[in-house]
Amino acid sequence: MKSFNYYSPTKFIFGKKREEEVGKCIKELGGGNVLIVFSPFAKRSGLIDRVEKSLVNESIDFVEFGKVKENPTSTMVYEGIDLCKEKNVDFILAVGGGSAMDTAKAIAMGVKYHGDFWDFFSGKNPTDALPIGVIATISASGSEGSPNAIITNVKTLDKNAAESDLIRPKFAIMNPELTMTLNPYQTACGITDIFSHCLERYFSNTEDIKLTDRMLEGLMKSLVDDGLSLIENPDDYGARANIMWAATLAHNDILGVGRDQDWNTHHLEHVLSAKYNCVHGAGIAVMFPAWMRFVVERHGVMKFAQFANRVFGFEMDFENPKTTALRGITAFEDFLIALKMPINFKELGIRADEIDSLVEMNHLGNGKTAGFYNLDNNDIKEIYLIAAKNRL
Repeated sequence: MKSFNYYSPTKFIFGKKREEEVGKCIKELGGGNVLIVFSPFAKRSGLIDRVEKSLVNESIDFVEFGKVKENPTSTMVYEGIDLCKEKNVDFILAVGGGSAMDTAKAIAMGVKYHGDFWDFFSGKNPTDALPIGVIATISASGSEGSPNAIITNVKTLDKNAAESDLIRPKFAIMNPELTMTLNPYQTACGITDIFSHCLERYFSNTEDIKLTDRMLEGLMKSLVDDGLSLIENPDDYGARANIMWAATLAHNDILGVGRDQDWNTHHLEHVLSAKYNCVHGAGIAVMFPAWMRFVVERHGVMKFAQFANRVFGFEMDFENPKTTALRGITAFEDFLIALKMPINFKELGIRADEIDSLVEMNHLGNGKTAGFYNLDNNDIKEIYLIAAKNRL
C-alpha cells in the first residue's frame, strides 16, 4: 500500500424525511441567501417545495436555478455564476443527482473567481469557493461525498473533471425514499455507475492492498444482490438504502486510498456522453466489459480471476485462471443485461463507422494513458471496436 493523505469533511445526514432538516443545516453553516440548483423533475415531484418550506422556516432567502439536465454543460454553469453574483448568493444547495451536484460545484468555484471557471477544468486549482450542500435524489455518481465535478464544454465537446476539497459538500442529505420515484432505467444506470467506481479502484497494480480489495469486493457483491432485488421489488427500502450508501463509499475514495487507480474506461465513456448525450451509466455499461475483454488478454489475468471468484463466486481454476477470469466478465455482463443496460454501441445508437472520430476525441496524440494497463490510440480503437460488436 502506498502512502496517502485522506480528508473527507462532509457531514452525512441519512434516513427517511431527512430533507426536512435542510434549513437548519444551512443556517448552522451561516448561509442566508441560497441558490437552489435542481432539474425540472425535482420541481414537479414536490421536493423543491418541501425544501423551500424548510428554508423559509429558518428565515433563509433563496433563488431557484432549475435548468439542470443530464451531462451538465458550461452554458448552465455560466448562467448560474451570473445569477449568484446578481443575487449576492452566499450558499449553494444542489437537489438531485450528479448533474445537479457537479453544476453546483462548478458554479461555487466560478463565483469566487475573476477568470473563466473552465480554467479549473483545465488543470488550475481553485483557491476559494462558495459552500455547498446537497440533497441526493439518485444513487449513482457519489458526488455528494467527493471533491470532483465533471462538466462538458459546449464549444469543444471536451468533458473534463475538476478536483478540489473546496468543492466537497459541507453536508449531504440522503433519503433513500427519494430514489423510489426513479424509473427502472435511471436506477439501473445509477447502479452501473457505482459499480464502475469500484472497478476503477479495484483494478490496480499496487501491491499489499488486500484490505481495500476485500472492501471493494464486498461492496460489489452487495450491489449485485441489491440491484437484482430492485428488479423484483422497486420499493425495497432496504435495498435502496444499501445502494445509496454504496454510491458514497464507492466514490469518496475511502476505498481508493493507497492504491493506483484506472480511470481509462471513464474517459472512454466521457467521449460518448459528450458527443451523443447518452446517460453516463448506460455508456459505462457498454465500455467496461469491452475494456475488460481487451485488457484480460494482455495483463492482470489473476486480478480478473480474483474478481470472478470473490464477487461472482466462481471456483478458481489455478491451472487456467483465464477461464475463471472470462467467466467473471461474462457474469458481469449478464448482471448488466438483467438490469436492462445496453452492452454494445448498437444499443446506444452509435455507429461503428464513427469509431475513428471517437478515438480522436480522446486527445491522446502519440502518447499513452496511465492505469492498470496503459492505452495508446490503437488500443482505444480496439476497445471501441469490441464495444461495437459485443454479443451481436
